[in-house]
Amino acid sequence: MSLPALFGAALPAEPDRPALIYCDDSTGERTELTVRELSRWAARTAGLLHAGCGLRIGDRAAVLLPPHWLTAGILLGAWAAGVSVSYRPWSTAGLNPPDDGPLGASFVSAARLGSWLDQPPPAHHRFVLAATGPHPGYRDYLAESKRFSDTLPSYAPLRWTDAATADGTTYRQWGALAAEIATRLDLRAGDRLLVDPASYEQPVHWLLAPLAAGASVVICAHLDRARLDERKTAEGVTHTLV
Repeated sequence: MSLPALFGAALPAEPDRPALIYCDDSTGERTELTVRELSRWAARTAGLLHAGCGLRIGDRAAVLLPPHWLTAGILLGAWAAGVSVSYRPWSTAGLNPPDDGPLGASFVSAARLGSWLDQPPPAHHRFVLAATGPHPGYRDYLAESKRFSDTLPSYAPLRWTDAATADGTTYRQWGALAAEIATRLDLRAGDRLLVDPASYEQPVHWLLAPLAAGASVVICAHLDRARLDERKTAEGVTHTLV
């Protein structure tokens, strides 16, 4: 299955079913998004990149964010716009900014910004998330994205041979990998997958595989394994990836 076909099949269908739940066992945060709500965040991001930044199919963006519900919207929006993504969750402290050459846009969390404000990613448009104040050279993603339509654009211009990620992996290859992982996990429509992002930080696990199967996902940051059974019961989890 190609990634454009995967999006086309999954996002518009059953708009009110749960798509993604984000939990953080260290803070107690819990955010739930339906398919419709996730689609809206993807649409706003696609509009931001396409109309706001002037990016086109084949342009590149860096997404330097941990697994999160906002990260899901940004990734889906970038792929909807045909933008090739360099994804780095920055799970390891002390990483340097990416040296990927010219980028159309970059997205980074405020928590990771302070260590290298003097050496920002080489991007024409830079966005920060969860900012508590102004950051020179960066625009607030939430404020900027809300200026754009929450209707997801057509995926017709995307081709399965286009590069979805900066390493040249195509939309078809990512879609096939997502479907393969979903099959390996025996994920089916209506299932709910709990993922520990500390162990599975790449979006093919915590976003694309559940999407391919028509399942929903629970991303549990800082997972308290002593409470895993309690979490599974509370969230109606059918499968785990921990």
